[in-house]
Amino acid sequence: MSELKTYAVWDAGTRWFHWINVLCVSALAIIGLLILNADALDLPTSGKLTLKTVHVFVGYVFALNLLWRIIWAFFGNRHARWSAILPGGKGYCQSVRSYITAFKSGHPEHYLGHNPLGRLGVSLLFLLMTIQAMTGLLLAGTDLFYPPLGHWIAQWVAASGVAPDSLKPYSPEMYDSAAYESMRAFRKPFVTIHQYNFYALISVVVLHIASVIITELKEGGSIISAMFTGQKIINGRAVDGERDSHN
Repeated sequence: MSELKTYAVWDAGTRWFHWINVLCVSALAIIGLLILNADALDLPTSGKLTLKTVHVFVGYVFALNLLWRIIWAFFGNRHARWSAILPGGKGYCQSVRSYITAFKSGHPEHYLGHNPLGRLGVSLLFLLMTIQAMTGLLLAGTDLFYPPLGHWIAQWVAASGVAPDSLKPYSPEMYDSAAYESMRAFRKPFVTIHQYNFYALISVVVLHIASVIITELKEGGSIISAMFTGQKIINGRAVDGERDSHN
């Protein structure tokens, strides 16, 4: 007869990253949609500038939090490390097949950390978030002259006799028109990547949430509450080991 056991799974560093990330992605998505629809909403230039400024500062928090998680994946507990996140490795394909078969049979396999399909989803989320952060930081420089690239962008587009550090957004009289047009052409593909990567990221986030809810209902294991408490409750044996447990 199986018994319920409680396992320490998600460490504090992982949990803090997760919830800060939830807040940042939610805020960035809302502000981003407002920016995309600024003309339809008939926002004045000052309103657009305010939205973009807030978007950038939330983006800094998002990027720093993501950088922290990337570093933490080398130092966190065994469930937080890259070896437990990235798909692949010996026997990975077999573990995917086994997990899917067991899930369909109504007797799902239990995992303390990410299950084999979850590793694919989380890795995709990390990739999309990294692309979003990197393109966002570049656009912050081309649009508002903000760090880390804003200083070089300002030097590129400043009109003769205008100090680059004094440039302001939406001030064409301060720009060399030819240089500014060249910069905007350079910027354009990154805008496209940032926009469509945003749609992909939100789609995967929705899929992630749905997968967590479905897995919680089918398997139990207190998946959702574990990201608050760090503890998972498993009824039976976990495929990825039973270390750090207590009844």
